[in-house]
Amino acid sequence: MNLIKTLTGLRGNPRACVYTEPLWGLSLNLCLPYASVYMLALGLNDYMVGTIATIYMLSQGVFALISGPITDKLGRRITTLIFDFLSWSIPCLIWWYAQNFWYFFIAALLNGMMQGSMISWECLLIEDADKNDVTGINSLVVVSGQLSVLFAPISAILFSRLTLVPAIRILYLNAFVIMTIKILLCYGFSRETRMGKIRLRETRGKSIFSIAAGYGGVLKIIAKSRGTGFALVITALVGIVGMINTTFWQVLVSKRLLVPDPILPLFPILRSAVAITFLFLVVPRITGSNLKFPLLAGFAAYFVGQALLVFAPVQAPVKYIVLCTALLFDGFGFGALNMLARSLIALNVNPEERARVMAILNTIIIAINAPFGWIGGILSSFSRTFPFILNLCLLIAGICFTVIFYNVNYNRTGKSE
Repeated sequence: MNLIKTLTGLRGNPRACVYTEPLWGLSLNLCLPYASVYMLALGLNDYMVGTIATIYMLSQGVFALISGPITDKLGRRITTLIFDFLSWSIPCLIWWYAQNFWYFFIAALLNGMMQGSMISWECLLIEDADKNDVTGINSLVVVSGQLSVLFAPISAILFSRLTLVPAIRILYLNAFVIMTIKILLCYGFSRETRMGKIRLRETRGKSIFSIAAGYGGVLKIIAKSRGTGFALVITALVGIVGMINTTFWQVLVSKRLLVPDPILPLFPILRSAVAITFLFLVVPRITGSNLKFPLLAGFAAYFVGQALLVFAPVQAPVKYIVLCTALLFDGFGFGALNMLARSLIALNVNPEERARVMAILNTIIIAINAPFGWIGGILSSFSRTFPFILNLCLLIAGICFTVIFYNVNYNRTGKSE
């Protein structure tokens, strides 16, 4: 299989990043899906949960803006080490001990620093890789994050024996330990990229602010590229849908459909299994730069999954059948769109200005996404299906943008005009 070949053929920084990425699935992916119901159990309401999501996005916006210059100034490896520890390891300890809204508020502010390491880690992952391997590498990253599916039964056992709050506290403590190990391993087995060394020399003696002053030229680079603009729109839409889905899925299932807490960890198993299956069986068949039909299939599958969730009946056992069917489509849509959005960015970003271009793109994306956590919280306070109705509208918009872009920019042979 092509992904297996890509995995075994990885060398250098791509290998360091991909081989350590499964630790993400064994740490944070075991607890983050239940963050919202954890907050509700500690006394927060739907509006507060949505507010925390928005605070997290606003914090990301600040650090996304300065992450490019920091990555060029400090280097890809050092930036990843520092910001990963501050944005993930420390918040895990805060979440573990959280008592009220303000603990989550502070953790969200720190967690937003992940934008610093997101840019630097993406540079480590991609800059020294063969361009033909980009889609496969991004697929492996998504698969690695979904490997928590193998350990999700542990969460179910903890939920049934300890109840929700103490079980999630244990998972956050585990996340602190495993994530810190991942950070150190990635740093130890990686080396500064070729472009990173060039940018280190070019920025020597310059301040972060003077490096950021060059953003005007970077904006011109982005504005001239239709592909980069399209990647920006798609990534923003996928990000909004993903944030709403992650924040309010468990809330709807737990509070509206009245699914018992011990069963909650079982649903991510199905979603992850479908996403992994898609990435191994379908991605090797995706070739070339024309991603129109994979994108349309991803948006359509996600739409069906969200629609089924909106109309899921409260009565058992029918609701479990509907939920499982919804997760089948969700898993396919998530696997497709997450991988394709990452690939669109990687393929269209100017390689010589990757750090600063990605910093600007991420800042714009976050600025677009930020209000939707708060909006989702307000909608959920009226009806827990309303955030997902919003998602349906956003997915339709994604389909429309995809059709328009490829109809305008590609001729019938599939070659860019």
